[in-house]
Amino acid sequence: MRLNRFLAAAGVGSRRHCDELIAGSRVTVNGRVCTDFSYEPAATDHVKVGNRMVRPQQQLHIVLNKPAGFVSTRSDPNARDTIFDLLPPHLPRLFNVGRLDAQSEGLLVLTNDGDLAQRLTHPRYKVDKEYEVLLDHPWDAELAPKLLRGVMLDGQRARLERITAVKPTLMRVILRQGINRQVRRMFYEIGYEVKRLARTRIGNLRLHDLPRGHWRPLTRAELKSLDSAR
Repeated sequence: MRLNRFLAAAGVGSRRHCDELIAGSRVTVNGRVCTDFSYEPAATDHVKVGNRMVRPQQQLHIVLNKPAGFVSTRSDPNARDTIFDLLPPHLPRLFNVGRLDAQSEGLLVLTNDGDLAQRLTHPRYKVDKEYEVLLDHPWDAELAPKLLRGVMLDGQRARLERITAVKPTLMRVILRQGINRQVRRMFYEIGYEVKRLARTRIGNLRLHDLPRGHWRPLTRAELKSLDSAR
């Protein structure tokens, strides 16, 4: 197993993040800095990131139904509740795949599998993220082409893949990008305030009847569907 995959399997982060750590000389093997991406650690090697010893751990993939009011981070300097407060302490160290802002809710994937995180977030895999969006006033269908063509956010074109009106103020949208607070900001650009935002699907993953604030492991069928999407 190559060094970046070894680190990702140990829950350090996505493979891209692990590549950055290796390139930045943050990784040592048996006390020496290792920048060789092709190096394959042996069972007897001592691998560290900074001062932290890294050991492979059992892979775990879970789905969390995030409530509003929780931040998508492990710790928060403002002492707000985090999504990890919703998990039991005995679980392996996990990281969230993508984020939902504090007031948004719905489906989050947490894992210690960097390969899975890469598949769900890298643009080349074109994984759909579906959201239900409650607006502050009725939707004007003539504005849909603008969101489908895209608006400029942070110097890049943010666009929706699909937009459907469910009720006069309730929309269902699909996107494949991951710009910060993208859905809220896109609707704001065309004169709407998002009153409620909930992610309902990532790829083939859905919450089904999972209660808000609860989690469950991904099923074998769900993991297989993600593998087949590569």
